[in-house]
Amino acid sequence: MLPFERKLKPLARNLRSNMTDAEQFIWSKIRRKQINNAQFYRQKNIGHYIVDFYCPRGKLVIEIDGGQHYDKEGFEKDQIRDRNLQELGLTILRFSDLDVLKNIDGVLERIHEHLKNIP
Repeated sequence: MLPFERKLKPLARNLRSNMTDAEQFIWSKIRRKQINNAQFYRQKNIGHYIVDFYCPRGKLVIEIDGGQHYDKEGFEKDQIRDRNLQELGLTILRFSDLDVLKNIDGVLERIHEHLKNIP
């Protein structure tokens, strides 16, 4: 079982209610086991973080990044976060919100490629 912080639970619930357009769009494509029959959870509390989407079977975290992730401070925070999540044995796939909105087929193909070899 992955560690989590109970105090983040209300924030995760709030984030689920207020997803961005890109998050809503990708959620419509990955929910209900639409890719490789894999279950995804949205705004999942893992360790000290809330990840956008998590697939336990594939140990896969999907992050949808808006503009704040591309400045120096955001990029450095993401590197620390990714390293901490990788130490838990997780793989992180990051996509820009524009990728999700304009190239959803390419995004879904990358997710599918990661999950296709998972039993």
